[in-house]
Amino acid sequence: MSAMPAIPTPSRRTLLAAATATAAAPFLTGLTTQNAFAAPAAASKDNWLTNTALYADPTVVEGTDYARRYRRHAMFDDDRGRRHDFARSVILAPHGGGIETGTSELCLAIAGYRPKDLEPTPAQGPVYDYWMFEGIRKKDNGELHVTATNCDDHVARSLCAGSLNALSLHGCKPEQAGLPAGTPAVLVGGLNATLRSYLIAEFKAVGIRAQDATGVPALAGTDPDNIANRTMLGKGTQLEITTSLRASMFQDNSATGRQEQQTDTFRNFVGAARAALQRLEAGQKIL
Repeated sequence: MSAMPAIPTPSRRTLLAAATATAAAPFLTGLTTQNAFAAPAAASKDNWLTNTALYADPTVVEGTDYARRYRRHAMFDDDRGRRHDFARSVILAPHGGGIETGTSELCLAIAGYRPKDLEPTPAQGPVYDYWMFEGIRKKDNGELHVTATNCDDHVARSLCAGSLNALSLHGCKPEQAGLPAGTPAVLVGGLNATLRSYLIAEFKAVGIRAQDATGVPALAGTDPDNIANRTMLGKGTQLEITTSLRASMFQDNSATGRQEQQTDTFRNFVGAARAALQRLEAGQKIL
């Protein structure tokens, strides 16, 4: 009887490479080899496919045209045993500054910080990680819009990937939601149905018109690629706030005024959003 041919033993490097490729496969399905992290096609109104494409454009300058602000809370060796509430949720403003006005200030306040000086407001409860992309031009900030489904900012994705929950702030026109012009309302979307229901209930409790956005395709925020849904749980929440509701949140709706002169509507909105997050987090364990 002839001897069986020897079966080569794969090297450790080969096994590791195969395991890595298998683990990465679900994330690379449908993506091009040119850019494995390329986002889906951007909306026709966007001038850049992704945040990365915008950052690489030499005609757009950080610090002149746009700014990126974020805070990732640190955990140190002597924090053992301490409860880290901020680890559960991240607050986002992908179109802050002059792109969708008011969303930067809401992002900071919901995260637990004063928009004016970035001082924490610990009396209101936990502080959260946050990330903002802001248009800082004197005009034409809308040209810097990159749709949330195509947001590939590395910090934004990292913060979401390390959080159980994400709450993303956006601006819209009432007409996009099929509402009469001038209607003050917030459309609540995203894949986290529990947080959606908590937010709607809390907004209504303080007299703010709120409705589920999942039936409004343009505002639903239910695409898994949406930055709000790139969490540890694969689901988050997106708030689309109408122009008139955002305008009612500030006595002076200028860049400086929005930092310093908020109305009761602003404070009620922030309080409701934070209450909804804390209701959700009360039943969650940090993984």
